[in-house]
Amino acid sequence: MKKTNVAIIALALLIPIFVPGATSPARAQAEKAAYPTMAPVDQYLMPDPNAEIALARSGAPASISDGAEVMVLGRAGFTTSAKGTNGFLCIVERSWGAATDAPEFWNPKIRSPICFNPAAARTFAPIFLMKTKLVLAGKSRAQILAETSAALDSKDLPALEPGSMCYMMSKQQYLNDRGMSWHPHLMVFVSGDAGKSWGADVPGSPIIAANDPEERVTIMMVPVWKWSDGTPGPSLLH
Repeated sequence: MKKTNVAIIALALLIPIFVPGATSPARAQAEKAAYPTMAPVDQYLMPDPNAEIALARSGAPASISDGAEVMVLGRAGFTTSAKGTNGFLCIVERSWGAATDAPEFWNPKIRSPICFNPAAARTFAPIFLMKTKLVLAGKSRAQILAETSAALDSKDLPALEPGSMCYMMSKQQYLNDRGMSWHPHLMVFVSGDAGKSWGADVPGSPIIAANDPEERVTIMMVPVWKWSDGTPGPSLLH
């Protein structure tokens, strides 16, 4: 995979990876100005809970997502709308899944179906669920970062379990204004800055690493060839 694709992948996952020449200062300033504050809450909600359940399940193949718990966003946060049997958790992430300094942190168009495996459902998803409650409580970006950092320090948020990963294979995903649906992909969550130990970001490696200091993990991204419905994804050769 070409190294220039790192910038696209970083955009797709709302994680700030800095690649020389990838983003001009003028473009970065324009992106930052596009979503300076939170939009009205209604813009982040999906009016039909059944549609949100279906979208959440599209994050992984049906053989996985049909047995997963599904949570739906409401005005007080995410609540369980479908019980699971296999330990997986499927939700539709909103824009605040990004780092707090991301240009599209408040983008109300973002819908990112994601299915966490049991380890990630127990120990990584709680960060996003906490951020959601803070967002809906009207907290600022700085307050969200401070409170989640404090919860990680105090162990109120659990330590990441080894083997934590997720599927992001929905053809209907809208990851950001430039990446949009990008590619179906898997993500593996590893504690600390672990890109080198995984052989990520080197010629010929299919793994691209995004270090996320706010959540204290490195996200290892692996594009795959098919969407969750089995249809071919975009070519990975360009």
